Amino acid sequence: MSPVVSPVAVEKDKDSGVAVVTLNRAGRLNAVDLVMAGQLADVWRGLRFDDSVRAVVLTGSGERAFCTGIDRDVVVPQPSSPYMQDDPLLRIGPKASDLWKPVVAAVRGMACGGAFYLLGECEFVVADPTAVFFDPHTTYGMVSAYESMLLAARMPYGEVARMMLMGTAERISARRAHEVGLVSEVSEEGGALEAAVRCAAVIAGYPAEGVQGTVRALWAAREAGLAQAFAQAPHLIALGNLPAERQAELFRGRDRTAPRIR
Repeated sequence: MSPVVSPVAVEKDKDSGVAVVTLNRAGRLNAVDLVMAGQLADVWRGLRFDDSVRAVVLTGSGERAFCTGIDRDVVVPQPSSPYMQDDPLLRIGPKASDLWKPVVAAVRGMACGGAFYLLGECEFVVADPTAVFFDPHTTYGMVSAYESMLLAARMPYGEVARMMLMGTAERISARRAHEVGLVSEVSEEGGALEAAVRCAAVIAGYPAEGVQGTVRALWAAREAGLAQAFAQAPHLIALGNLPAERQAELFRGRDRTAPRIR
């Protein structure tokens, strides 16, 4: 029998105080299924109690993608009421699990759609030159709600609006993402993980209380606005999303031509 591969891998370096959390579904472009969503929440909660870990790096396995959002094969049963929408991705970020240790993202390849639930809850992003960012929701008849709200707190309004509204027709390069503030550093090719770990190791070397308090303060500056925005998201999604069958039809008929990268 083939060994069972965990969809989330964790490596801890006790000397540096850095843990590397890896999305480990490269064959599915690190798309999030329900098992991965549950494991991510467990990992973040577990790191809260591990005092040997003082900083975290989040990355994706393989070269093609950091994460491509929720796996399209996942079926999430929904209540009939627009006031009670279930979104498993709301539980996958570190802040959602009350983790206030700094998390640095290392992105290689595609980061799109539901990947922004993760990137939106990281302190900063280091990108490989191959990294590209986009959101396919509008192309397939879906509302980009939580993704837009999280990125609106990190990027200029016009840049977020263009990314979300252009759907699959455009992708933002690592260079452009750096120019607009989504990415803090563009590494040499293949060097994003190393660069992110280097930053995390520096942060982990500082007194933990001051670091964690700073992370909490930074998030406090954002969370009131996000909480108000998130309260509107379920209704917007319920009103604006096409039926699942129509979304699937649009996905099957998607344009295979190469998107514009800017």
